[in-house]
Amino acid sequence: MSEIIYIINGLLDSIWNVLSYVWWFVLPLILFFIAWDLRLNYLRDKFIKNIKWVMFEIRIPKENLKTPKAMEQIFASVHAIYTKEITGYDKHVKGKVAPWLSFEMVGHSGGIHFFIRTPVDYKNLVESAIFSQYSSAEINEVEDYVPGYPSVLPNDVYDLWGTDYILAKDDPYPLKTYLYFEDKEEERRIDPLSIIAEVMSKLKTDETIWLQFLMKSTEPAIGNYKKKGQEIIDKMLGRDKKAAKGGVGAELYSFIDKFFMAPAEHPVWGVEKKEDAKREPQLSSGEKDIIKAVENKISQLAFETIIRFVYIDKKDAFTRQNISAVGGAFKQFNTENLNALKPNSDVTTTKSGWIANIFTSYKKKVEYGMKRKIYDMYKYRMMIPKASIYSVEELATLYHIPSTGVEAPKMRRLGAKKAEPPAELPIG
Repeated sequence: MSEIIYIINGLLDSIWNVLSYVWWFVLPLILFFIAWDLRLNYLRDKFIKNIKWVMFEIRIPKENLKTPKAMEQIFASVHAIYTKEITGYDKHVKGKVAPWLSFEMVGHSGGIHFFIRTPVDYKNLVESAIFSQYSSAEINEVEDYVPGYPSVLPNDVYDLWGTDYILAKDDPYPLKTYLYFEDKEEERRIDPLSIIAEVMSKLKTDETIWLQFLMKSTEPAIGNYKKKGQEIIDKMLGRDKKAAKGGVGAELYSFIDKFFMAPAEHPVWGVEKKEDAKREPQLSSGEKDIIKAVENKISQLAFETIIRFVYIDKKDAFTRQNISAVGGAFKQFNTENLNALKPNSDVTTTKSGWIANIFTSYKKKVEYGMKRKIYDMYKYRMMIPKASIYSVEELATLYHIPSTGVEAPKMRRLGAKKAEPPAELPIG
């Protein structure tokens, strides 16, 4: 034991001696990077606060026979917010960040609402995209609903639970999309949102469910995601990556290799040795389905997306039944061989682990801090670095205008269609 202490003391002395010589260089360098990071965060916060936002509420038409394919077209249209990599000057000097949109579904005892929050710069783009697919829908500019709730949650009266959902596997693996639920006969067609709509329709007074889809599309994230998808396909097909051959170096290597192998094998100069033809990999039907699904996803437009879920209720009536119900609704999009949705362990209001189980006071303190954090993240529509990438087909499955087949009792629908006045109507 004494020898170990002696060795540790020797190491500490050595470290101290080194620092005594270089501190004048290392310390200012560390302080510089800390100051630069703080400055960058300040500039980003300032840039985001200067963005002017507008909130739309979409009133669902009473007769809506359109499938989620219509919403897929809307997401494809608003993909115009797509931006290439922001220049280093704009990112590190101006604190510029890529724009994003927020598609939201809110349920409480008064009904189910669909909202879209967008920067003012994309207001016309969003309105045009929606009307192009849902001409009978009604879009109203409304105030943000979140300020109508307490500024700080949880408090003495209300509690909350929340998390961000992410993909369980690599982004190129797709979820089960609306195409799986469709049927040629309308009465047999299943709307993927019907389960969540039913859960929201059964909420009691003071209960609230918030679902938020924060979406942006930038390089290099999307480019890397497509590259990863192609690597998955190549690996399953047995395609080896080989460095490109050519040049003087390659010829010299070929000469040396043939020279030393001459005693065992007669060299053939000027003609490359033909490799044995590789057999095509024998893929199972399941593997072929995976390749087809990955190819289909990476061929579509895509968004980096945060799926955020928050449930609010009074403390004396708080129950996890609705939390489990929403989690169960998300499971319908999961498949064993492709992908699944799961809570992000870094962004959840439940603290687990042996330390949390032993020290209950520590657990309560951490969970309270996480609840405050996720409430603020929802309120300010905060994007975080850990975002999964979804195709427009997947997003249309998760968020769309429900069809007439969704018979949730609290679904807010338009009672009558709006129409333009007749051209011959006398005025004056």
